[in-house]
Amino acid sequence: MVDSHGFDLATRLADRKRRGLRRDLQPIERVAARTKVARDPGGDIPTFDGQEHLVFAANDYLGLASDDRVQRAAARAANEVGTGAGASRLITGDTGLHHRLERNIAEGKGTERALVFSSGYAANVGTVAALAPDVIFSDELNHASIVDGCRLADAETVVYDHCDADALGAAMDRRTRGAAPDERWLVVTDSVFSMDGDIAPLQRICDAAERHGAWVMVDEAHATGLYERAGGIVQREGLADRVHVQLGTLSKTLAAQGGFIAGSERLVEHLLNTARSFVFSTGLAPPAVGAAREALSLARASDRREQLWSHVGRLRDGLETQGYRVLGETQILPVLVGDSTDALALGDYLEGRGVIAPAIRPPTVPEGTSRVRVAPQATHTDEEIDRCLAAFEAAQADLNLEPDSQRTATGSSEQGVRS
Repeated sequence: MVDSHGFDLATRLADRKRRGLRRDLQPIERVAARTKVARDPGGDIPTFDGQEHLVFAANDYLGLASDDRVQRAAARAANEVGTGAGASRLITGDTGLHHRLERNIAEGKGTERALVFSSGYAANVGTVAALAPDVIFSDELNHASIVDGCRLADAETVVYDHCDADALGAAMDRRTRGAAPDERWLVVTDSVFSMDGDIAPLQRICDAAERHGAWVMVDEAHATGLYERAGGIVQREGLADRVHVQLGTLSKTLAAQGGFIAGSERLVEHLLNTARSFVFSTGLAPPAVGAAREALSLARASDRREQLWSHVGRLRDGLETQGYRVLGETQILPVLVGDSTDALALGDYLEGRGVIAPAIRPPTVPEGTSRVRVAPQATHTDEEIDRCLAAFEAAQADLNLEPDSQRTATGSSEQGVRS
């Protein structure tokens, strides 16, 4: 079929390839635990010739997706309830299993109630739009799902400098002049930023919001399950009664699929009536619900968090000793490279050494800040951490990498919101 009407997709794809920005799906076969994989030998996808590779690019931070207790819980839910919900929750897709998971989430988050969505993306998009704020104040590096929620809300969106509570307060002060007394203001931010690994100053964000009567919404996708009672940064900072809307996913630390909102009884009642991504979506599949419940229970009682943070410390120290610039302060360790082609070269080199940590390039991150994002799992062994560090050390020598220590990472065109 020939491209028509000026779309010329072939040229557009070729241009992405030339700039080192084209992506392709690469199926893998899981080997034993999820820390090891082999490429699927089918089709035209390059194989690893049977060689096992270590995965340092997953969001399964506690390694619970390969835990047999979580897998058995998913199987039990499929056997007892079915493989799919069959309809939206408001029709016939609601089950007791969904309600039990929501009670478990609310208990951990310290809220009156929770509501499960089909994905974290759906939860963000649907919630921001359903709240229908007049003005949204959004961190410039918020996740794309928050950005799209802002667009769908059709609200005035004010973008403030990344993780800068002073800039947020100043923006709110400026917007106060001439504001109608009944305007609804919403401040929305990630807690842990997925490509930078840093943490929003939630205490000071809440302070600024409270001075102006604004609500606060926090996306805990990359924090839920890793702190007190398997909570996130909101729980670590004791802010459950100051953050009006807590969002999380079930697809990262909680090893399943789906997303959720936690908050007041009235918030949940409002969302289940007005959030289009909830109302018009089939309920979350029961196996995912069963797996998430078990993973949440294990995360609360597990010593895997301690093991994860030990691995994080060893990797960060080792990479910085080798001369790499490592961003952030969490389990996400972005190794800043700069140029897209250099980042691709580093990712390919690591893969050749048996370590999967792909390059992250624009538009996911800003131009000139391409990186390799390293994310260890609690289930990695000390020997596997050493192998990862050895691969990076060899790359430093063989690729003659010169990290730019002055470069900063701000202003993504896909993650961040444009005012």
